[in-house]
Amino acid sequence: SMEQRNESNFIIAQKLTKEFKKNNGRRPRILTAKLGQDGHDRGIKIIATSFADIGFDVDIAPLFQTPKEIAKQAIENDVHIIGISSLAGGHKTLIPELINDLSKHKREDIIVIAGGIIPKKDYNLLKKKGVKKIFGPGTIVADAAIEILQQL
Repeated sequence: SMEQRNESNFIIAQKLTKEFKKNNGRRPRILTAKLGQDGHDRGIKIIATSFADIGFDVDIAPLFQTPKEIAKQAIENDVHIIGISSLAGGHKTLIPELINDLSKHKREDIIVIAGGIIPKKDYNLLKKKGVKKIFGPGTIVADAAIEILQQL
């Protein structure tokens, strides 16, 4: 936040977060997670810290979780968003399984977003399965936060 505090989109994202809190009685809450055997968590920790700096409440799921475990954690923690980071290529099966698990519990209100190394050719498939936003490498977190807050 010290590096970004004067950036216009960072300021806008913080303002939108404050408006969300004013309108909803609490800050937007995101669960950041990896699915399956993808054990690379450095990037997701950076993303989580960035969202916290913007004003989100952030939960970080443990590594090596199943879609069912992530859905359970999201429901128990009453999150608004699940952010899945993918580097290992399981996104075409694991993310749709997560969305199905949320649906089984009638929690379609929890927005699922994805980021990381996801081939652009897979974007349409994921969106058809229910992923609301996909953010590729190089995405500026403040810009992503603005898009997510507008979706909420």
